Amino acid sequence: MAHRILHKEQLIPGQTSKLVVDAPHVAAKARPGNFVILRVCGTGERIPLTIADADPEAGTITLVYLVLGKSTAMLEALNEGDEILDLCGPLGRATRIEPCGTVVCVGGGTGVAAMHHIAKGHHRAGNRVAAVIGARCADLLLFERELSAFCDEVLVSTNDGSRGHRGLVTEVLRQRLERGEEVGEVVAVGPVPMMAAVAETTRPFGVRTTVSLNSIMLDGIGMCGACRVTVAGDTRFACVDGPEFDGHEVDFKELAQRLAAFKEMERAAHDHYCRCQADA
Repeated sequence: MAHRILHKEQLIPGQTSKLVVDAPHVAAKARPGNFVILRVCGTGERIPLTIADADPEAGTITLVYLVLGKSTAMLEALNEGDEILDLCGPLGRATRIEPCGTVVCVGGGTGVAAMHHIAKGHHRAGNRVAAVIGARCADLLLFERELSAFCDEVLVSTNDGSRGHRGLVTEVLRQRLERGEEVGEVVAVGPVPMMAAVAETTRPFGVRTTVSLNSIMLDGIGMCGACRVTVAGDTRFACVDGPEFDGHEVDFKELAQRLAAFKEMERAAHDHYCRCQADA
């Protein structure tokens, strides 16, 4: 069943885009932490994308993606009114959301979009939500306005100091934890080095820390084995056992090594596709 793109917005031109897609059956059941599997065309690969937001009344879901490989380049070529050939979901285990007082949600890069859905879920559950978002510079910050609409705090950091704190999100997080206010949970979604650093930042404070390993997923149903991760010494599959795990138990070194194995193939496929499009 094809799904029409109702709205498209380039959040970072040439890098990151947002789609609002007509998908009433997914929107009706989507929960924070869930993802979908989509295929742009009949010969395309199936790729997982985390749901950044869902509107059951409108029957829409919001997807945010980084143009990284061939499939995301093909997705980027679609415009409002075009259709995505296949879209299946919601998949994955939904975020565990329960009343716990204050929750700090940390996001970096396109992970801020997935974190947005989780933060909204905690807000709706009655928790006090502090969002910590970061980017290299102000122009690359995502979802600050959307988070400000419901979060009790939105704390910003940029590497160059062009907005908010000059430095890393972990520095802002540490300052937030050092206030002494009890924090029930920290949730982190973003690049693996950032999530690993968040887990080490929270460890001395004894705060429950949840990380989302959606970046390692591939087929979304646990058959390919590409999303194997080691958690508390045991092998888990991010797409069916997660994508969220206890950040203090994830082997981030192994995860980073496995992610790096795909980078050259993604880049080569992307570059080949772009050359073919230019020659067409």
